[in-house]
Amino acid sequence: MKSYIKHHPWQIIEKDFHPHYNKISESIFSIGNGKFGQRGMSEEKYSGESFQGSYVAGIYYPDKTRVGWWKNGYPHYFAKVLNAPDWKGIHLSFNNREFDLHTIEIIEYERVLDMQSGVLSRNFIIALGNNEQVKIRTRRFCSMADDETAAIEYSILPLDDKLHVHIKLYVDGEIRNSDANYDETFWNPAARELTNEHGCLIMETGKTHFQVATAFKSAFYVNGETVELRATLEERPKYIATHYNIQLDKNEELCITKYIGIVNSMNYQKEKLMPAALTAVNRAYHNGFEKMAEAHFRVWQKLWSTCDIEIEGDDACQQAIRFNIFQLYQTYTGKDSRLNIGPKGFTGEKYGGSTYWDTEAYCIPFYLATTSETVAQNLLMYRYNQLDKAIENAKLLGFTNGAALFPMVTMNGEECHNEWEITFEEIHRNGAIAFAIYNYTRYTGDTSYLHDYGIEVLIGIARFGRSALTGAYLSNAMLC
Repeated sequence: MKSYIKHHPWQIIEKDFHPHYNKISESIFSIGNGKFGQRGMSEEKYSGESFQGSYVAGIYYPDKTRVGWWKNGYPHYFAKVLNAPDWKGIHLSFNNREFDLHTIEIIEYERVLDMQSGVLSRNFIIALGNNEQVKIRTRRFCSMADDETAAIEYSILPLDDKLHVHIKLYVDGEIRNSDANYDETFWNPAARELTNEHGCLIMETGKTHFQVATAFKSAFYVNGETVELRATLEERPKYIATHYNIQLDKNEELCITKYIGIVNSMNYQKEKLMPAALTAVNRAYHNGFEKMAEAHFRVWQKLWSTCDIEIEGDDACQQAIRFNIFQLYQTYTGKDSRLNIGPKGFTGEKYGGSTYWDTEAYCIPFYLATTSETVAQNLLMYRYNQLDKAIENAKLLGFTNGAALFPMVTMNGEECHNEWEITFEEIHRNGAIAFAIYNYTRYTGDTSYLHDYGIEVLIGIARFGRSALTGAYLSNAMLC
């Protein structure tokens, strides 16, 4: 952890606001639930240095590589998990002045990621001028109990005088990947619906034609009592927003609760995405923030009961090991054998969110030791389901007879790394996969995966190894 992060056994704590570390903080304070995740950006506007990032697991784009695609067997693209529609936005104006966290005076500031409960919170006080101060509290999480939903609670308390508040709640699909090789826009608008009650934006990826539906619904409370606010609607092809106005007295607290539903075409037929997203967000809305948070915490409580590692006498090391465990579980929960573990989780675009050999070498042993064996088995099924693609990868390099070369980097089984030395020379990933099958069978005593699926993977790997050892690999690689 950077030195500005306070040591604590269960929490990541940033005392005071550090704009020069903000992009680092956004990575450190990221949250997710295995289905989707988001960097720890602020809900309100921040015009300073920031890296906006929301991600949906398994949704990718085949971005054409800049070099090497003309060579024999060289990947034509690098698969990237996309920067998806931004759902966290709560932009505000106070007394007709836009609230920008980068330019406003900050009196106090604290940001906390509670790893025990999986909740990101902030508490801070800002000055508007004329000695007017406003206290703000926020809480946010991606639900582990209902992984199609998320929720944000945003509270505003004027400390010195009356306060006019303008609120804009939005979902923004006008986003881009900063790592796009040719500055392409990866998303196209598919559908949208916006009413005074809710909003839903559906975006579709180019080439792969995945669709993601993001819905939101809001509730407002003043001093704990529900208030009804009339919305003014704003919409563009890739953007939907609702605007509200309210007048607060001194020490009168406004609580904005924004509920989110996110579904995608991996799990629903496209024509059913809109109703599925609205069903999810209505489910969250009717449960309410506190009930959602309690269910979310119970999932984390159960996970920590089997996966925690305790280090006595060193809060820094305790914080670090729990941070790594937290990131693993919020990146991959083991429910879906079509998904895998991106090296940076939901913290950013680096490594494209793709699958690497690190899953088998380093992650499967952790899951084997800390949770149900079905989680590790789903990771192994991911490779089995891509065996045909591994055989195709080997064929591109001249291998035959069912030899399989599993990819260094992939989303769907095809090799998509864009460095020759890694794509063709670092063939140890085959060994890591074979070793993972061995570890799973030895650790669990379950031979069913080996008999029904794993043996085919091992035979393909063995055929590749035999050909490589006889010199065929070297001769074919030199032709590239």
